[in-house]
Amino acid sequence: MIGNEKTSCSLAADKKRPGNTVKLAFSMIMASVMLSVFFGTPDSFADTIVLLEGQTITGRIVVEKDTQLYVDIGMTVLAIGKAEILKYEYTDSFETDSGDSSDVNQPGATRAAGQASDRLYRTADLKKTTITKCAEAVSEAVVKVSSPVGTGSGFFINEEGYLITNYHVIERETKIEVTMFAKARNGFEKKRFKKVKIEAINLFVDLALLKVEDLGAAESAFVYLGDFDRIKVGEPVFAVGNPLGLERTVTDGVISTRNRAFEGLLYIQTNADINPGNSGGPLFNLAGEVIGVTNMGYVFYGGLGFAIPIDYVRHFIENREAFAYDKDNPNTGYKYIQPDKRRNKARFEF
Repeated sequence: MIGNEKTSCSLAADKKRPGNTVKLAFSMIMASVMLSVFFGTPDSFADTIVLLEGQTITGRIVVEKDTQLYVDIGMTVLAIGKAEILKYEYTDSFETDSGDSSDVNQPGATRAAGQASDRLYRTADLKKTTITKCAEAVSEAVVKVSSPVGTGSGFFINEEGYLITNYHVIERETKIEVTMFAKARNGFEKKRFKKVKIEAINLFVDLALLKVEDLGAAESAFVYLGDFDRIKVGEPVFAVGNPLGLERTVTDGVISTRNRAFEGLLYIQTNADINPGNSGGPLFNLAGEVIGVTNMGYVFYGGLGFAIPIDYVRHFIENREAFAYDKDNPNTGYKYIQPDKRRNKARFEF
């Protein structure tokens, strides 16, 4: 399985038809693939490459360069231009010649659903398309998070039920409910989950990592996380959430500023409307990648919304053990240690 059809906007993007060179290359590929059917692919695992025209090639990606992949399919090594590839995936078993594990979370590579990931989240090099297509693709992954304090939003980061929301959405609460909107024949079907575990919290960055534990045999749709370094001022974005309890609301705008400072932290400023209930929801680019988590806005002034940059989110997830939630941990407060008092008063006089 390559990525997740429900969350990847690259599947909705227009596909360019390759020229004669590509067709010739594909003929050679198919001939080699036929040989690999009889002689097998190297090792007991296979990386997967999907071409723009929809054909799938399996083998071992032995070298990746900026413009090409070199794939060992058993009888030969194929050189495939990245311009001819829709997307590709490394298996967890892949190792480089130096013995180091390949980083599947790199542009252009996705991890297959169902495989374990220490990072919990997924990244991919998705093609940009329209808000309409992206909103449809990511809608199932965006959820409503409810507690006795109120309601907010959140989004699944993998198929195992892990999701991100704001800390202030669940602040001082342990009784949490997650509502998922699953696609049905006549629209969407609400699915409520009441067995929700708090995995980690960071109140200073306003993030919380939750896990839905009563998914059963089902898998949650999920979204891919983007790269803060690649976003630009003026870039179109859209938010999905539940403002004022109005479920599955989509608002759009642009990135007004990518590094607005508040209380020592950086935020993405956008003119997409952010209202109470949007808190904890995703801010997407036109590839359907999450580039921020919405958490602030001016209620009486439109066009002033703010989101936590995705790099903060990725760092929080990767270091979740440091922020692990423990209701019995007394070390929840902090105090700044004061410097020693001045001893030589004349020394610093000017």
